[in-house]
Amino acid sequence: MTTLYKIVTLVRIMLKLEIDNLGKWFGRRRIFEGITLSVARGQSAAITGPNGSGKTTMLRLIMGLSYPTRGTVGFSEDGRKLDFDQYRRKLALVSPYLSLYDSLTALENLRFFAKVGGRVVSDEEMRGALGRVGLGGRGDDFVGAYSTGMKQRLKYAVALLKDPAIWLIDEPSANLDDEGKRIVHELIRDAKDNSILVIATNEKEEYSLAGQFCKLGG
Repeated sequence: MTTLYKIVTLVRIMLKLEIDNLGKWFGRRRIFEGITLSVARGQSAAITGPNGSGKTTMLRLIMGLSYPTRGTVGFSEDGRKLDFDQYRRKLALVSPYLSLYDSLTALENLRFFAKVGGRVVSDEEMRGALGRVGLGGRGDDFVGAYSTGMKQRLKYAVALLKDPAIWLIDEPSANLDDEGKRIVHELIRDAKDNSILVIATNEKEEYSLAGQFCKLGG
């Protein structure tokens, strides 16, 4: 008897961030210029530099929320350029400057942000995301009662529910205690294996997790 085995090869879509000769200035003040960077799925980059060198500005340019003074920034998928709406659905941003709704519970925040992103998520998915960031059992608490560090963890749970192909993280461990940092560093390690990962940080422990570096401000 002959048994026929069918071998199925899974091909991962090639997603790439490409930055070419990027420059940004406000009036006569040049923030940065001449930045070129290429990051594909499964790769990671750290943006470093002193305060005021433009790390957050760089993330805004990558997101398409601001326009460069010079150069280009964009995403492609299997060589085809994506427009803003196409790559925005693949992208998640975590930043200490993002706002949550204090008058809602953690679960209500997760459900709201998932809906804004066009997703319907189950309670099981939401509680799973909370568990991954160390907030298991706190989903029914109002976010207004959360500490600053807990709110930062909740932002990671919001991002996890999106299952993003592109992670942008500004100051990854801002406001976090040692346990929170451990959780976030673990998430970063997981994300960089399957996504495009760009982090803006001056923390050596964090930028050492990245595969390449972009130093601003000299």
